[in-house]
Amino acid sequence: MKIAKKLLAACALTLLAAAAQAQAWPAKPVTLLVPFPPGGASDMVARTLGTKLQERFSQTFMVDNRAGATGTIGAAQVKRAAPDGYTFLVTSLGPLVIAPHLMKGVPYDATKDFDHISVLVQAPNVLVVPANSPHKSLADVLTFLKAHPDKMTFASSGNGSSDHLTAELFWLQTGTSGTHVPYKGGGPAISDLLGGQVDAGFMNINSVLSHINAGKLKVLAITGEKRSPVLPNVPTLVESGVKGADVQSWQAVSAPKGLPADIRARMHEGLVAALNDPKIRQQFTALGFEIVANTPEQFAAFQQRESARWKQLIETRKITAD
Repeated sequence: MKIAKKLLAACALTLLAAAAQAQAWPAKPVTLLVPFPPGGASDMVARTLGTKLQERFSQTFMVDNRAGATGTIGAAQVKRAAPDGYTFLVTSLGPLVIAPHLMKGVPYDATKDFDHISVLVQAPNVLVVPANSPHKSLADVLTFLKAHPDKMTFASSGNGSSDHLTAELFWLQTGTSGTHVPYKGGGPAISDLLGGQVDAGFMNINSVLSHINAGKLKVLAITGEKRSPVLPNVPTLVESGVKGADVQSWQAVSAPKGLPADIRARMHEGLVAALNDPKIRQQFTALGFEIVANTPEQFAAFQQRESARWKQLIETRKITAD
C-alpha cells in the first residue's frame, strides 16, 4: 500500500509539474522560424501574427529567417529543436509537401518529425504576362503553346516552388510545353516579368496584385477553384477549359515532434484568435489570402493529400531540384 501511495503521489507531482509548465508558457521569448528570406509571404504572415501573439501572451514572439535549400535548412533546425513551445516553424507548402519528393537527403521526415498546429492562410496563383505581351487571354497562350512548343518562357521563384509546379501541372493538363526559367526567389522573377525578359509566370496572387492593379502585368487566369474577391473579373482555369490544375499556395505553423498538448492547444487558440482579428483578416484578404485556420488534425490530413499530389506530379514530370 505504501508503494502504491508513493507511485500515486509521484504521478500526481508529475502531472502538476506538466500542468504548471504549460500554464507558465510562454515564460521566455518564442521563436517563429521562417525558412525563407525576409519579405516573402511566409515572413509577412509570421511577423503579422507574431505581433498579435505578443499582445495575447504578453511575451516576445521573434521572427528568425533561416533560408536555404528550398526551406529545408530552416525546417531541419526546427525538427532538431526542443519540443518545449519556444520554437515554431512558419512555412509555405514547400518544405512540408514538395521538397521531400524533390530533393535527396532531406534531413527530416515531414510526416513524422513535426506536430502540426494549423494551416493559417491559402491563396491561389495567377497566370500573368508582361503589360506589352501580345497574349490577351488564356486561349491566346494555349494557341501559342500548341503552335510553338517550348518557345514560351515561364518564370518561377525556383525549382520545386509552387509557381514552378503550377506551370508543370498546367502543361501536363493541357498537353502543351513551355520553357521553365527558375530564379532565386520571387522578387527577381517578378522583376524580369515586369521588364519583359520572360513571357509568363504562375505567380502567388499576393506577390503580384499591386503590379496587376497598376497595369504593369496582365492577369489571364487564376488557379483557385473559384474567382478571387480581389480579382473578380479574372476567370479560373476551369472556367477557361483547363481542369485538374487548381493550386493553392499556403502558409502554416508546425512545431518539433513532442510538443505538450496544452501548449499546442494554447498556440492554436492564439493563432486562430489572431486570424479572426478584424484588422488582420482585412489585411490578409486585401492581399488575396483566404483565412483557413484549421485544426491540427485537419492540417495533418491535408498534408497527406497535398504530399501525395505533388509526389505524383514530380515523378510524372521527372522534376529535379537541380
